[in-house]
Amino acid sequence: MKVEQQKDSKQKKIVQIEDLSVSFDGMEVVKHVNIEVNSGEIVGIVGESGSGKSITSLTLMGLLSKQAQVTSGKIIVDGEVLREADRPFDEKLYRRFQGSRMSMIFQEPMTSLNPTKKAGVQVDEIVRLHTDLEKEKRYEKVLETFQAVGLKDAKKVYDSYPHQLSGGMRQRVMIAMAVILHPDLIIADEPTTALDVTIQTQIVELLKDINKSEQNAMLFITHDLNLARRICHKIVVMKDGVVVEADETEKIFMHPKEAYTRNLIEAVPSRLKPRISVKKESNTKVLTVKDLSVYYEDRTNSIFKKKEKQYAVEHVSFDVYEGESLGLVGESGCGKTSLSKAILGMQEHMSGEVSCHVSRPQMIFQDPYSSLNPSKTIGWLLMEPLRAAGILDKKCAMSKADRKAAAYDMLARVGMDEKYFHRLPSELSGGQRQRISIAQALITNPGFIIADEPVSALDVTIQAQIMELLQKLQEEMNLSYLFISHDINVVYHMCDRIMVMKDGRVIEIGETEDIFHDPKEAYTKSLLV
Repeated sequence: MKVEQQKDSKQKKIVQIEDLSVSFDGMEVVKHVNIEVNSGEIVGIVGESGSGKSITSLTLMGLLSKQAQVTSGKIIVDGEVLREADRPFDEKLYRRFQGSRMSMIFQEPMTSLNPTKKAGVQVDEIVRLHTDLEKEKRYEKVLETFQAVGLKDAKKVYDSYPHQLSGGMRQRVMIAMAVILHPDLIIADEPTTALDVTIQTQIVELLKDINKSEQNAMLFITHDLNLARRICHKIVVMKDGVVVEADETEKIFMHPKEAYTRNLIEAVPSRLKPRISVKKESNTKVLTVKDLSVYYEDRTNSIFKKKEKQYAVEHVSFDVYEGESLGLVGESGCGKTSLSKAILGMQEHMSGEVSCHVSRPQMIFQDPYSSLNPSKTIGWLLMEPLRAAGILDKKCAMSKADRKAAAYDMLARVGMDEKYFHRLPSELSGGQRQRISIAQALITNPGFIIADEPVSALDVTIQAQIMELLQKLQEEMNLSYLFISHDINVVYHMCDRIMVMKDGRVIEIGETEDIFHDPKEAYTKSLLV
């Protein structure tokens, strides 16, 4: 990538976090942290939820609430002390730095970008606030930056609202906003978590190119250790607000000193680790899909023009067998969601045949925080599917006492204590909520489950626990999974066969080992890079 400004290639200290401690209402959440980032360097901060990595980065950026107190240490950027213990927060000083000398790329651009303003206008505002450039020059600068970050039709992107752009394009807009003034420091907070594997790779390469050409300092926050290994020169491992280990990336991976670091590395799904299969040899089909197409009709105001069909899924055929896990991979827009909805009978316009040979197929969603009713207790959430099943089929009717007993039993099966029966979803951690989402899907004993990105939003150690739980339940209950994921390593670890979709079609399907070691299609090979 070509960039306008070239900086001195000699490394200098950009960020110095010295003995930093941060507390909320007297509770210390970051404890005596020391981190340095030099020019031309990418330093990763990794750790589980609650480790203090985001609090550290937000304190550095000056974005914490007023309740946060810096109780020890100081933060130095470009040789200037921005924050120091027992010194009031200097808002004017931070405003001078934010945007022009340091910037931040957030995890979810859809919530970070203003939905009521065009993408180009939002980037233009950054330039307008920090430079004296006239409107026409600012417009040219935004277009040049859009092109530099890989947005080919820059003028169209400029005039588009965030919802009119794909996830990858929105993240590129966020990156353009962060780099347009050539800051010395960029903080990237989980910048690829919500993206498909191919888009994730593109964004990672873009960030590496920017760092190399601009010679800026980059702090990369992530829970994905594989990703940190690909992009970071050094890694800082945090746990409970403390830095437990810090070193060059390969030294961390090859010779970790701390048990916690070793546990994080061992929890990462890897193609080098033996895949655990619980599949029993069976010719019994639980799902048959024949020549399935899903389409949407173009809306047009013309009464003379015939409505055209836009296909989301086109002539797809496959089977799922008893006790197996079939992985489904592909980019956003490839048809994964439309296919899963069609299987569950939630699509209006479709042709072909879907035959489910087991009763009541269920779905495990990506984000249980939004799929679980926040106003209902865990007990109610588990008992309600049983009550509904009894209404639909009198043979399945159960007394309230039996439903309650079944709910307690399912809690135990997913590794949850009885005390959670009366809790609300908001009172649980992300991993605990996902366990409840799994319990809710399984309580009616469905036989076939569609698992839609069930671990993508979770920390690496929690991911490992949930995958282990899904495999244990599969063996105990003889379940079959259609496992949707953008993480190719997770699919390798979980699935017996893999189906690859592109542009609404299945382009390749086969045994997991065959797909990984001898892929036939160029697109499949690109997913495995």
